[in-house]
This record gives sequence, C-alpha cells and structure tokens, in this order.
Amino acid sequence: MATQEKQLGGMKAPPSGAFKIVNVPEAHQNMLDQYCIAGTYVGPSEEESPWVPFGDNAAIRHLAFDVRNNVYANVLWIKSKGVIGTHKHRGMVWAIGLEGSFRYLEYDWVCRPGDFITEFPGHAHTLVTDEEDGMKAFFWMQGANEFYDEDGNFVETLDVWWFMNHYETYCKENGIAINKQLYL
Repeated sequence: MATQEKQLGGMKAPPSGAFKIVNVPEAHQNMLDQYCIAGTYVGPSEEESPWVPFGDNAAIRHLAFDVRNNVYANVLWIKSKGVIGTHKHRGMVWAIGLEGSFRYLEYDWVCRPGDFITEFPGHAHTLVTDEEDGMKAFFWMQGANEFYDEDGNFVETLDVWWFMNHYETYCKENGIAINKQLYL
C-alpha cells in the first residue's frame, strides 16, 4: 500500500510546521534578483485602487496591469440592474462572482458569489445583471475586448493599455496617486 501511495503521489500536503522563512537554494539567484518583480499587494482602500466609473451604472476597481502579456485584473461593479454592452474577447477570461449575480444573454447559466467562469476568445456576449442591488465580480483577462453597439457596429477596443489609461486618467483628474503596485 505504501508503495502504491508513493507511485500515486501519496503526499497530502507539504511537510512543514515551521512558521519561518526558509532559504531555498536557487541556481540563478542573481537573475531573479535583477529581473523578478516581488509579489504585490492591493488592499481594500480606495486610495490603493479607486472605483473608476465605467458608464453610467458601473465602475471598475483595477487590480493589476501586465503589459508584457496584455493581461489585466479588476473587479467589475454594476450598481443596479443593468447591462455591459456586447463585446468579444480576443483572449481568455476567468471570473469569480463576488456579490449579486450576472449572466450573459447568449448563455443559459447565472454566475453567483463563489461561482467560477471562463470565457474563450472569439464569442460575442452581453453581460447583464437582473439584481436590484447589482453585482460585483473579479475578472482576470488576457488580450483585447472589442465592444459593439446595438447594431453590431464596432465601437472600441479595450486592452491593457486602455485599462491603464482608464485608471491613470481618473486618478489624475481626482488627485489620487498612481499605485505602482498595480503594474506587474
């Protein structure tokens, strides 16, 4: 039995009980020291990342911008019953529902707090919330989002550069310091 567990990866959790920093050997420590960015932290304060208006009934709290990979993370807040226009992703999207619920007109599921969704490149969809108190969801997105009007006409592309500009313009207009922790 022990041999079989070993073959199947029998370890249940890393063996440790020490609350201490462990110095782990690294063959290329000088490269890590020179080029790696340390982990970042963004707390709940709006001084660290304010709610930036996104249309009349929504706001975005920006959490990360990765210009090397065109990746950005944020919390989308639709404040009451409403819709985010039809859009098409050109990269992957991962999301977790935080408050309320939302759905896409084109799909038959509803995302609620704790639910996890993925969106794949290429499909157009329209995000709505039917909740009187709206919704909040965490999104991790890669690539561009193309937005379209009610007639299917292209309106604008939103990518990491658009989201950075969205954040920085709002901060400058409102005297809020740019939080460099958001930039990976």
